[in-house]
Amino acid sequence: MSVVKQFYFIGDEPSTAKSVQIDLKADLKALRQTVALVLHVADYNGISFHLGKDTLELLEDVTAAKEAIGLRIDGQPVRDPQGPEGLPVVGSFYEVFPDHLGNHYRLFRKYGSVIKTTNMGKTTYLTEAPEVAVHAFTESTYFTKKINPSHPLWGIKDNTAIFIGDTETENWRLAHKFLPPAMSPKAVRHYTPLMQQCVRDSFSVFDAMDEQDRSFNVYQYMIKLASQTIGKFSLNMDLGHFSSVDAPLHPIVTDIANLLSLNKKVTARGEWYRWLPFGDPKKLQEVQKHTYSILQEAIDNAAKAVASDLTLNDAALQASCVVDYLLRATDESGKKLPTSLIVANMMIVTGAGFTTTSALLSWLLYSLVTYAGAQDRLLQELIDSGISNETQWTPELASSLPFLDKFIKETQRLHNPSFQPGRTTKTEVIVPGGYRLPADAVIIPAIHAIHTNPKVWKDPSTFDPDRWDTPEVKNRHRSAYVPFAMGARGCIGFNFALQEVRILLSELVYRYEFAREGLEAIEYDPEFQLVRPLNFYIRAKKRTVWPQKSA
Repeated sequence: MSVVKQFYFIGDEPSTAKSVQIDLKADLKALRQTVALVLHVADYNGISFHLGKDTLELLEDVTAAKEAIGLRIDGQPVRDPQGPEGLPVVGSFYEVFPDHLGNHYRLFRKYGSVIKTTNMGKTTYLTEAPEVAVHAFTESTYFTKKINPSHPLWGIKDNTAIFIGDTETENWRLAHKFLPPAMSPKAVRHYTPLMQQCVRDSFSVFDAMDEQDRSFNVYQYMIKLASQTIGKFSLNMDLGHFSSVDAPLHPIVTDIANLLSLNKKVTARGEWYRWLPFGDPKKLQEVQKHTYSILQEAIDNAAKAVASDLTLNDAALQASCVVDYLLRATDESGKKLPTSLIVANMMIVTGAGFTTTSALLSWLLYSLVTYAGAQDRLLQELIDSGISNETQWTPELASSLPFLDKFIKETQRLHNPSFQPGRTTKTEVIVPGGYRLPADAVIIPAIHAIHTNPKVWKDPSTFDPDRWDTPEVKNRHRSAYVPFAMGARGCIGFNFALQEVRILLSELVYRYEFAREGLEAIEYDPEFQLVRPLNFYIRAKKRTVWPQKSA
């Protein structure tokens, strides 16, 4: 048997109530689930039932009600997210930029855990709440990755590429089938010697700068190191970044970096700006076309040396690089990734690979020279673990260093390169905290704000690697730490990225003592797709003595 009752959100008028059929044999949990489906509530666990001043805690009380029943979400009335009122035309642009990380944090403190900003005609919602982020990251009835004009990636959207295309497409399904095996843990083992060799090939340049008593811009050399590694991994190309101290960046690197910088500039200034036939919008189109052209040439060159076809897993372990894998890998039906999808996906593998790890390596070096004791402690762990100039790295060895692991995690918590993984609502939805999001709205789990949310992290602005040993952090919400996002659209290359930075950083710290050069406050680039330091300089002094092993 069943009965029909009326439900509305407290915060709305009772006249907005909707009819819900209730199974009289159900319990209150089942009722919450049913109501959530009808009224589009992302998390049914937060629903409570109210009649006047009374809270209805029994199913019998709900079914006996003669009036429409009010709903609260997590004890809150349902309301629209708030944000700065802004100015005509530009909206809240000047409330957010240039220091978007700091200003978003400030706005969360003022308006709550979900905020609304309107910049140059584009409305975007952001959240610092793990409870909201976990739903946004989940491909579901309510959320997906659909890159619309309000999305941060709108300027470079390409539905033939895995990261910059929509989820609900056949192209994404195919890319998500073929690409992940090339970056699985087993595949990462296959490429571990490559990582080791690339960092050791860089030593001649860092040694030369030490001999010259020369400091260097960290990001400029970390992008050389990261892209040299990714160039070999993705395209089997030697980009020549360490042929000399001042060797230029390869055009494929400068093009991809320019692409991300131009996209950030264009999308931050509104849809009207994107269509200008000159300036940055025109440059964005030209650079994207040129980048694809260079990649296609590299793919064509790699194709000349392609061997026989293999299954997905076998190809991942035997290929010389990712493009070789994609040209050889076949699925269970003997089909390959369509050639029309290879170039765009190789742009993602190459570009996302080096832009993320170069920024992360830069921030890891920043943490080494900024936070007292970190460099000495990491070096001691390397010594105690038997690391030397002759070490042959394996995934097991790289993963067996507990302080290195905590150090990387804490750096990513405070200084994560990625900060704006946008997702899009498929329908109007009520998220935890009682915030109403309209259909086709872009919501960004603001990674920096989540990682420094004082409701989640104790002393969030303090760099403390040992927090990762505490029960508080071990039992954290699963979306409280999301350096690579999460869910079906999370970073597919995180295994490779973490292995890469573990090996590269360890090799650098064992060989060099790093010291900060200058006292100028470090600025991050507000007009880049990732958070990278602009004016961070260090000296790398080649070690001649090392500490003894701990007793």
